[in-house]
Amino acid sequence: MDFAANAYLQTYRTPYKYGAPVLAGSGKPGSFDALAVDAPFVFFHNGQFHMTYIGFDGEGYQTALATSGDLLHWERKGVILSRKTPGAWDSIGAAGVWIILEDNELDTLPRLKKIDGKYWMVYHSYPQTGYEAGPAEIGLAWTEDETLMNWTRLEQPVFSWKDGADWEKGGLYKSCVVTHNNRYYMFYNAKTEGEPWLEQTGAAFSEDLLHWERCPRNPLLPVSPGCWDSIFVSDPWVVHSGNQWLNFYYGFDGRHAQDGLAVSEDLLHWQKCEGPLLSHGQAGELDGTHAHKACVLRHNGVLYHFYCAVRPWQEGDATNCGGEFRCITVAASAPFQ
Repeated sequence: MDFAANAYLQTYRTPYKYGAPVLAGSGKPGSFDALAVDAPFVFFHNGQFHMTYIGFDGEGYQTALATSGDLLHWERKGVILSRKTPGAWDSIGAAGVWIILEDNELDTLPRLKKIDGKYWMVYHSYPQTGYEAGPAEIGLAWTEDETLMNWTRLEQPVFSWKDGADWEKGGLYKSCVVTHNNRYYMFYNAKTEGEPWLEQTGAAFSEDLLHWERCPRNPLLPVSPGCWDSIFVSDPWVVHSGNQWLNFYYGFDGRHAQDGLAVSEDLLHWQKCEGPLLSHGQAGELDGTHAHKACVLRHNGVLYHFYCAVRPWQEGDATNCGGEFRCITVAASAPFQ
């Protein structure tokens, strides 16, 4: 594929950072988001913007919903995927990260797609109590509720590390599902066993969302030794623009996590653009440690890049997650009004 990588980076840059949380954890003991919030997924539904996001309470992830009229001010609606009673594979929690969309075009507002009269959410769950503890698997939840507050989870995972290759034996992380040529493509990142581990991104294919076949070329996006994404290539956000597929992913080098961009013509052969697309901030800034886990959409000609910002905890912060303040914020291609 012949293209100028730097031109793509310039096209999709969002240099204007909001600089403040659009959503932060509550800090309230016993609340699902007592310690942190993470992983924004923003879409347009029933005349307003919605965001699913995950909260961490020290035990595991749970998923919540918020709404907004302007993409900056968000009203929390409540938890939509909560902790289950012991015994289920997803009893520790459920991290909802993607709902299947009508199309995956970056230049149109993301809207949910009904399949057999239902909306479908992809989530993952860790088997042990703690921060992302144990090898996670991927499941599906569905709803017919237009308020999106009530979801039914399938009883078993639909995709597991247990029948995967060595690069994913440590467990699975975020996934996103796009539709192309009447086929579902699920992009996901996974990790190797042991510590320290590598995280890389692969793909699987399905005709029905329930049965998945791994791409034999996995991992499609490996780490790049010696570069800014030398340890993690994680959290795919795959959309289409023009004649290219775009993957807004994050890379990690052991110090900072930053969002980057890879481009493909066929969803199978990917070329990384050089360097981060969205870099971490200076020491003391909201994203001074990490600027990662992208959610990207265009509205009124402006590109909005939601992400998880991380910096060391400071006196007065609402939450403290292992000595860090983690929140959801946004950057844009034009100055904020």
